Amino acid sequence: MAKKKPLSRRLQKQGVPEPLNESLVTRKRKAAPDSDEFDKRRKVDKQSFAAKSNGKKPVNGSAPNGKAKGILKKAKAQPIASKPKPKSKKVPVPKEDEWEDADSDGDLSGDGIDDPDIMEDELDGVQVSGLDALGSASEDELLDDELAESGSNFDSDEEVKQQGMWSEDEDDDEALDKLTAANIEGLSKRLDKQIAEDEEAGDAELQETNMQTNILGDPEKIIDDDEPAPQHLAPDLRLLRERINETIRVLESFSQLGEKGRSRSEYTQQLIKDICSYYGYSEFLAEKLYSLFPPREAFSFFEANETPRPIVLRTNTLRTHRRELAQSLINRGVNLEPVGKWSKVGLQIFETTVPLGATPEYLAGQYILQAASSFLPVMALAPQENERVLDMAAAPGGKTTHIAALMRNTGVIFANDASKTRSKGLIGNIHRLGVKNTIVCNYDATEFPRVMGGFDRVLIDAPCSGTGVISKDPSVKTNKTEKDFMKMPFTQKKLLLAAIDSVDHASKTGGYIVYSTCSVTVEENEMVVEYALTKRPNVKLVSTGLVFGKEGFTRHMGKIFHPSMKETRRYYPHAYNMDGFFVAKFKKIGPTKAGPIVNGDKAKMENGTTVEEEVVDRTPIADDEKSDDEFGGWDDSEDEKLILLAKKKAARRKGKDPRLVDFNASKAKARMKSKTQAEE
Repeated sequence: MAKKKPLSRRLQKQGVPEPLNESLVTRKRKAAPDSDEFDKRRKVDKQSFAAKSNGKKPVNGSAPNGKAKGILKKAKAQPIASKPKPKSKKVPVPKEDEWEDADSDGDLSGDGIDDPDIMEDELDGVQVSGLDALGSASEDELLDDELAESGSNFDSDEEVKQQGMWSEDEDDDEALDKLTAANIEGLSKRLDKQIAEDEEAGDAELQETNMQTNILGDPEKIIDDDEPAPQHLAPDLRLLRERINETIRVLESFSQLGEKGRSRSEYTQQLIKDICSYYGYSEFLAEKLYSLFPPREAFSFFEANETPRPIVLRTNTLRTHRRELAQSLINRGVNLEPVGKWSKVGLQIFETTVPLGATPEYLAGQYILQAASSFLPVMALAPQENERVLDMAAAPGGKTTHIAALMRNTGVIFANDASKTRSKGLIGNIHRLGVKNTIVCNYDATEFPRVMGGFDRVLIDAPCSGTGVISKDPSVKTNKTEKDFMKMPFTQKKLLLAAIDSVDHASKTGGYIVYSTCSVTVEENEMVVEYALTKRPNVKLVSTGLVFGKEGFTRHMGKIFHPSMKETRRYYPHAYNMDGFFVAKFKKIGPTKAGPIVNGDKAKMENGTTVEEEVVDRTPIADDEKSDDEFGGWDDSEDEKLILLAKKKAARRKGKDPRLVDFNASKAKARMKSKTQAEE
């Protein structure tokens, strides 16, 4: 049995062709021409090609093929003022011998596919159109046939333009192609009109955008005279911020940008109102803080209060060094760097993978979490070894332990705090950080120096409104009223006077007082310092020794302060990226007289300075009772009855017998009578 020859690889992979899906054909087909008509067209084409090859005109006015027409078109003149067209890739025209070979077998392409006899056998009984993929004629051939019948010599390859998608664009391009001296004026007018329309549309769009966003290029319309928006609706923060920026821009150049007829105060009130709405301040506090800065800087201050300050820790030099501590924390995954050149013990934390309040280094007392601004009062105090120092408001112990580290556990520190609860945390930090020279006491700070005096240095970090630490306590924005700014300065003034009186002016190394607050208001800072300078002429302001910080105010809102107020230092969140703070340093140059100092005669002190002498009114209090006055004197008998009745009622409420009151009253009368008789 003969072995079957294996199929070729091509036949193995070839499968049964899929049936033709005529439902997918959506385009309407034209009926295919009859075989007679097909032969007739073929003869006409052969005659035209033969005539072309002999240099004659086509027969029956038929048009040559598209490729042949391109050769004839080259000899024609170009249209006037026509735009240069991109050169299209030309297909080389067949030579005469190639045309003859094509005509000999009736195949124009030379491959024998278009033979009429073969196509008739294959397409017998099948209806196809000229646009079908299996058809016998292409769209170009049908177009050539139609043009041949019309007798036109139109070049289908070069002159026929495809229909544009947009009729307007096509018309404009066609008009520009046909630009002549006759229509150039009209076209230029039309272009000018189009440009004007585009500008008007742009202006209209800009005005509409300004109306929607309330950002007007004209600063004259910043202040709205219309009725205010309903209070129950939430403000649009984006619009508020943009209006704040625009108002600040006007205030910075008010003479050029301000609206005529409007004062600067109107713009200022509008800005403060927007700040209250945007940041959530009370109008009273926003106006007080705004008055401290120029408009642009005030906006930076309010903005900085919305961002928390960086985490800072202070190295305890009694336990370790900053380099060793930094290396230990870096090994635990803490990203840090020195807080600044002004401090040798501070480290600023950017990122951490461990809780900073529970690391072995923290529990071992190598560092304490403390704000960078809290370093400043201790640095200004500059305590020396073997001194006697008082910290009047010590809790929770950050400043006290810093003082102990600077004193290297020598001398003695009295850490006082009026709160017993806060004193517990103070004691815990003192033990954890290894401080051994500190005594904790619980007194009202205003009682010093009656409790104790004669200190070399005193630090008073006074309680304040907290306007410098709004980023930590946002409730300050709304819970501070005008009454608070009257009570706080009163307490601060008493504390500062007590601190001054507690210092020994004859100290060989000291005699300094440092006053600090975490507030930025003038009422709690410059005005308190000015009061102390007035009431205690035996002190003066000296340099704090801090290498940075802004000078204190020498005048503010019509108030003029002592020229030495420049020695004080102010710190702001937006300027130094730390909490708002105020630091003032005093030097005591003489003793303080006993009792309060009031206006009176001046007496000379030991060092030659003059102080106001205490004035005491020792006039005895006169007896103003007059029996003849209907409003003066007492009716003892009537008052005695009322007093006795009140005592009975009180005894009955306590469950006692009211008759005991009469008994006790009678005994008291008898005792007084016997005493009077004995004296006589």
